[in-house]
Amino acid sequence: QVRLFRHQRFGPSSERSSANQTQLNIGSVFNEAEAQAAPKAPEPELQTITYRRTKRSGRRMELKGLPVERVDYVLAAEAQTCPNCQGPLHEMRTEVHRELKIVPAQRVIVEHVQHLYACRACEKGGQTTPIVKAPMPRPLQSGSVASASAVAYVMAQKFHMGLPLYRIEQEFASEGIPLSRQTMANWILHCSQTYLERIYARLREELLGRRYLHADETPVQVLHEPQRRAEQVSYMWLYLSGRDGPKVALYDYEETRSGAHPRRFLAGFEGYLQVDGYAGYHDLPGVKLAGCWAHARRKFDEAVKALAPQRRQGETAAEEGLSYCNRLFAIEHQIRDASAEERRRVRERESGKVLSEFRTWLDEKAKEVLPQSALGRAVHYCLTQWPKLVTYLEDGNLEIDNNAAERAIKPFVMGRKAWLFANTPRGARASAVVYSLVETAKANGLVPRLYLEHVLSRLPNLDPQDKAGLEALLPWSDALPQEVRARA
Repeated sequence: QVRLFRHQRFGPSSERSSANQTQLNIGSVFNEAEAQAAPKAPEPELQTITYRRTKRSGRRMELKGLPVERVDYVLAAEAQTCPNCQGPLHEMRTEVHRELKIVPAQRVIVEHVQHLYACRACEKGGQTTPIVKAPMPRPLQSGSVASASAVAYVMAQKFHMGLPLYRIEQEFASEGIPLSRQTMANWILHCSQTYLERIYARLREELLGRRYLHADETPVQVLHEPQRRAEQVSYMWLYLSGRDGPKVALYDYEETRSGAHPRRFLAGFEGYLQVDGYAGYHDLPGVKLAGCWAHARRKFDEAVKALAPQRRQGETAAEEGLSYCNRLFAIEHQIRDASAEERRRVRERESGKVLSEFRTWLDEKAKEVLPQSALGRAVHYCLTQWPKLVTYLEDGNLEIDNNAAERAIKPFVMGRKAWLFANTPRGARASAVVYSLVETAKANGLVPRLYLEHVLSRLPNLDPQDKAGLEALLPWSDALPQEVRARA
């Protein structure tokens, strides 16, 4: 335990296996050098290069799609004479040096001036004077200087780039703009609850109609929750779509880690849910759980790291268990881009054999290892999770692990290191909505800031009953303008 703790605290966090571990094959596990050696094979011949090559410094940047600003440097007419014979010079060729120029963002005040019109005749002789206003779009927030671009910028800085509001406040202050963090927080709350929740609700409908989902959860601290201490831990839950359609990533803030929360959020969903070993996902109606081999492999990786250095030199049961997991992942790497049916066939043919051998090995080791040792916990995890771990063989649309959900929840985890906590449950729920739109936009190849600006510029003037208009704002809609899409 001490060795494992010291490694987790001071060692590298990578779980990558060494080259020989990824190629282990049970039956000839530790004789790879002898098995692969070919003494009579000819050595590769060296080829002599007869030309000289100029070494480039640094990596060449591909700057496609950016506007080009050209600056020409030419000789004045009176200077175009030969320094030797004083004859006229002609242009032989050009040499081009390219550099990246950064133009800082501009801050502009936009005045929306609405003109009002009245009737002169009615003013003189009529009982009432009608006043006609020129049509003007509704503001994002009445009585506020908030615009779609300003709110989208603040949201992208906080929820995409991970900057806390006080740092954004400092950025604006350095430019002479007295925009307080309280004002920006009010913008986020208002726009999230008034506008973005409409998109969020539609994305949830889409999510519940899918057949393959991932789920994960992570702690979050909320200071002012009713009848709870500030030190008590709340949770941000994540639900992510699978391979059957455009990506949807939704966050859901809840006060506890109770299994009642996924049961409520996923009400109506029927299909596969890929999760880790947490029991809170058990007994969901209409849901079949699929396990995560990345978690199973991590247990054996920890068992290897917990070994004393002198014990890592020879054959160990921890490395043997890790090699089984590596063989399963090697198969998945080969069929990563294959069709669902092809993935299912390969898994049935190749992964099924490895799993059968692995299960026999686990049953034998369960009788030999100490239950509370690192290896014992790895074996116990696999045996208790086995029905869920082998579920991925049933359908090629399922993944071998739940890493997709862990990757989707990581931006929230990284942002939490900067802003540390949420102030109120209302703010935590607003954060869940904005994070959902940001991560779903990223997963569909959009620029989060530009997508949020596009959505916020249209939702204030969109009829709540206009379903077609709302569909046009979804992250995978073909109606989205080209400028909101990320350049490849």
